[in-house]
Amino acid sequence: MAGVDILASAMTGANAAFLADLYARWVEKPESVDPSFAELFEALGDEGRAVLTDATGASWAPRPRGGFAPEPEAAPAAKGAKGAPAADPAAIRRAQIDSLRALMLIRSYRVRGHLEAQLDPLGLQRPKPHPELDPKTYGFTEADWDRPIFIDGVLGRESATIREILSICRATYCGPIGVEFMHIQDPDQKAWIQQRMEGAPWTAAFDKAGKRQILEHLTEAEGFEAFCARKYVSTKRFGLEGGESTIPAVQAVIETAAKAGVNEIAIGMAHRGRLNVLVNIVKKPYTQVFSEFAGVGANPDDVQGSGDVKYHLGTSTDVEIAGRTIHLSLQPNPSHLEAVDPVVAGKVRARQDMAGDTKGRHSVMGILLHGDAAFAGQGLVYETMAMSQLIGYRTGGTIHIVTNNQIGFTTVPAHAYSGLYCTDIAKSVQAPIWHVNGDNPEAVVFVSRLAAEFRQQFAVDIVVDIVCYRRHGHNESDEPAFTQPIMYGRIREMKTTRTKYAEALAAEGSVPAEDSKAMLDAFNQTLEEAHQAAQTFRPNKADWLEGHWSGLKAAGAGDEVEQLHPTAVPLETLREVGAALARVPEGFGVNSKIARQLDAKKQAIESGEGIDWATGEALGFGTLLLEGHRVRLSGEDVQRGTFSHRHAVLIDQSTQAEYVPLNNIRGGQPRFEAFNSLLSEFGVLGFEYGYSLADPHTLVLWEAQFGDFANGAQVIIDQFLASGETKWLRMSGLVLLLPHGYEGQGPEHSSARLERYLQLCAERNMRVCNLTTPANYFHALRRQLKANYRKPLVQMTPKSLLRHKLAVSSLSEFGPGSGFKYVIPEIDAIAPEEEVKRVVLCTGKVYYDLLQERRDKGVRDVAIIRVEQLHPFPVQSLSRALAPYKNAEVIWCQEEPENMGAWTFIDRRLEKVLKGLDIKAKRPDYAGRKEAASPATGLAKVHGQEQATLVREALGL
Repeated sequence: MAGVDILASAMTGANAAFLADLYARWVEKPESVDPSFAELFEALGDEGRAVLTDATGASWAPRPRGGFAPEPEAAPAAKGAKGAPAADPAAIRRAQIDSLRALMLIRSYRVRGHLEAQLDPLGLQRPKPHPELDPKTYGFTEADWDRPIFIDGVLGRESATIREILSICRATYCGPIGVEFMHIQDPDQKAWIQQRMEGAPWTAAFDKAGKRQILEHLTEAEGFEAFCARKYVSTKRFGLEGGESTIPAVQAVIETAAKAGVNEIAIGMAHRGRLNVLVNIVKKPYTQVFSEFAGVGANPDDVQGSGDVKYHLGTSTDVEIAGRTIHLSLQPNPSHLEAVDPVVAGKVRARQDMAGDTKGRHSVMGILLHGDAAFAGQGLVYETMAMSQLIGYRTGGTIHIVTNNQIGFTTVPAHAYSGLYCTDIAKSVQAPIWHVNGDNPEAVVFVSRLAAEFRQQFAVDIVVDIVCYRRHGHNESDEPAFTQPIMYGRIREMKTTRTKYAEALAAEGSVPAEDSKAMLDAFNQTLEEAHQAAQTFRPNKADWLEGHWSGLKAAGAGDEVEQLHPTAVPLETLREVGAALARVPEGFGVNSKIARQLDAKKQAIESGEGIDWATGEALGFGTLLLEGHRVRLSGEDVQRGTFSHRHAVLIDQSTQAEYVPLNNIRGGQPRFEAFNSLLSEFGVLGFEYGYSLADPHTLVLWEAQFGDFANGAQVIIDQFLASGETKWLRMSGLVLLLPHGYEGQGPEHSSARLERYLQLCAERNMRVCNLTTPANYFHALRRQLKANYRKPLVQMTPKSLLRHKLAVSSLSEFGPGSGFKYVIPEIDAIAPEEEVKRVVLCTGKVYYDLLQERRDKGVRDVAIIRVEQLHPFPVQSLSRALAPYKNAEVIWCQEEPENMGAWTFIDRRLEKVLKGLDIKAKRPDYAGRKEAASPATGLAKVHGQEQATLVREALGL
């Protein structure tokens, strides 16, 4: 049967998927498919149905009217209503098969058309013909090209010839735009894209005014780069030459989003084109940028800070679009390429939460600009996209714009990524991907508008891949012809995108050549005037403590380090929070083990004694909530807590319903949110850092499952958390909770790498603490919002101390008259101070090992002092604690190896303190593990021996 042969040959690739869906629907419910297809499937007979079954894996089911109709037998021709012969069954079958083949051809263009799109402005990457886009594959010959075929409204046509189908499909999918969208599972999203793409509407999408606007944006983009190239010949600026269409693309996204109701847009990008985006998108004054080229500081004279190179800086502004004020910001970021991605996403999420936009999340939007090599090569791109639809991290969709240079530094695509496109990773979250020729500005602007509309409609991530080139090397001093001679030979022959577009507009009469020239001349005059003004320009104020940050100040070098901030809370408030922590709704099926924990909390609050670490933390959270602050906690397994200690979210054992005690303290209170994150450190910590940048009045915390897992987020810690304030004048109050302590759990579950954070400490850039009491932890958390400035807090949190009988506090230590303790002096009744022979200084969990051993051995001439905060170093408190011990030697004891932990940080600082005191000791000695390459042993027996040895050594036993 010829129809069966044709069907068998067509059952490949995307066609098979199309037929599988149609055929399965017909098997289940015959009337659910078009009658022509129903007749076709029935007319094919057993042999044809076997082809479909084999190819699609579908199974047969009885027809509602009892089985399948047999092959039609030859019968006398029937008469129609007017006596005309009925249609020939063979002709009907041929027409149906033609329709099916034509629809498969159309679907192939939707799936594969981008493979033949004309995307490369250099013309070096010529797409090869794909067999699934050839009508011959479906049995059509040239004789069939002009025969009308019924396609049932597809492509907006009831019927069309193959020639017409090819014309529409190739214009839509194989021109300057290629789109990948058939991987998307949502039929509404696919239909939306088809409706707005098919027929190539971008060819007539712009009137004269619209085209002039695109030319103006290109003039600003190209004119700025050309001006800088003339004036600053030897200065690196990572110019946008060759990718100027990025500027009208971003403008189109912003304008479309603003008209759709977006109030604020946060932008993140790496180096290339940053200065262009700063001046032409975010409207940083040309004068200020030119002054920075001349070496004048970006900061006002009265603002401290090291500053940064100009292509790392950001800014913000308000712009008027369609009668509305839109806030734009460009996030500063370092050379670590995609590290800014989750920071922007976190900032967007925070602004949405602050605005109460927690449903659709349409009011604030992120735009991320990427390079092609970085988009494909940096795993953080995936981590950021993986968060995009998660409850705790979704932002209503991010627009990703790839300025695709077709090269990364000197690396060509064949060496840069394994997939077909640099954007393939976006398919993992079913993001639509538009590829567009960067030398076709109208196509670029068209898809950019679509991207913004799609985001507002479906709240998902979208990718626009602008295929362009890099006119110069990686920076302006590189010679790219060393490694890519053919590419750069072609680039030298290329007219600029603006030149090409201006010539095209002049030829069609949209913008006369003299208007185009006048436009460029006027812009150059503007730049000349700004360049002259830059010679005497000085910034007169910083913007970092305005808006949401107003009322806060920078913590200057002369400010009191050991200030007692107002962190104490009235006892009645503490009891109110404590009661809520132990309360569950009537009928809620709380786990029996947790019920016992809740009873213990209740008794501790009522008695005022024995408050453990988790309860102290919850009291800190709850009291901040009652004072009007939100609290956001994020990380792996934070709701329960890695060590089953927190139980911030209770789960009904019968219904899986959730109950959050901290959200049920008092009516009308702000919300506490705890989100179990995806298994990511780099991306999630970046997200929470971004959140803390946007909202200084919410306590934002990230908890590592084990402290050393923060290793995977070291770029965020080094480049943003530790140095962001001094480089970019951006404060953060983010809290890092890093479980730390040696309990014999091996090298990956012992050390949070305290030494790494201490090495980053300077200029009061962050607080680093290793606390020993729940009350001090309570005060440290509250201090984050009660100080009139913001600093990151790196907190070494305990593991074994979570349930240690000595690591508890009384309610009075949270109440009036209490506060954070930078240093905790000796608490036991030991020998008089002048008889003490040794003072042991320590931090964190090892204190309890020392205390227990001292008590067990009855030692009375050794004092133990706890250094609770390591940076900023508490010189005054430590001096007061040490001063009474005039005849004692001083020992620093730590669990970590000598080359790790706090020793190398504290050694010289402690020596300086001792030299300033009238006591015998002038240098500290060390007691702890020997230097080691690995943080800890993996053998429990060896751990126990090492721990016992260092404790005895510290105590002099």
